[in-house]
Amino acid sequence: MVKSFGEFLLFIQSMLTRKERLAVLWQRTMDECVTIGINSIFIVAIVSAFIGAVTCVQIAYNLTNPLIPKSTIGYMVREMTILELAPTITSIVLAGKVGSSIAGGLGTMRITEQVSALEVMGINSASYLVLPRILASMLMFPLLVILAMALSIIGGYLAGSLTGALSAQEYIEGIRTDFIPYNIVFALIKSVVFAFLVSAISSFKGFFTQGGALEVGNASTTAVNNSIIAILVADFALAALLL
Repeated sequence: MVKSFGEFLLFIQSMLTRKERLAVLWQRTMDECVTIGINSIFIVAIVSAFIGAVTCVQIAYNLTNPLIPKSTIGYMVREMTILELAPTITSIVLAGKVGSSIAGGLGTMRITEQVSALEVMGINSASYLVLPRILASMLMFPLLVILAMALSIIGGYLAGSLTGALSAQEYIEGIRTDFIPYNIVFALIKSVVFAFLVSAISSFKGFFTQGGALEVGNASTTAVNNSIIAILVADFALAALLL
């Protein structure tokens, strides 16, 4: 465990030393933004919309006290979405999609000796292959989380209105009640930290893959598992530190 963590820190250090030219790094980062961000919009949209809808319906089901106004449903959907569901669930979904893709791609490049070819040509392979993926993740994860927040709240609005659990006016009143802008800042901070953890851990597992196709699959699975555990640990630590 300690040895792996030390190797991970050395890997991050090697990525930051002898970096590629800014123009090359920018172009590589933009290419990865498309792969990581644009191609993940659909799955994030579906998951977040249904999470908001299910959250609204389940809160309405449990909120049976007539003394509690129905606008509380909208308030609770908003708070749960912004503080926890949007950043954490979205990052876990992306850990499965993006993390496995990063680990599998780098692992395949390693076993086919493409990484060795870059190093023979005098290119810092960690900087050329890994740094753009991490930067793109840290750029796109917050944008996807913002999208998830909006769609989750809209999903709750539609679910509440269509099922008759509460009226549209009551839901809107609830999401406007006691709004704290810092909660959005907190969610975006979490998304940046989660993005770094997912991309860095997945890159580390894929970059040092040895063997054949079976080992690439194992590296992808391990990367996803470790990324999800890291997200949950970081989620608790950030909540304890920043709230």
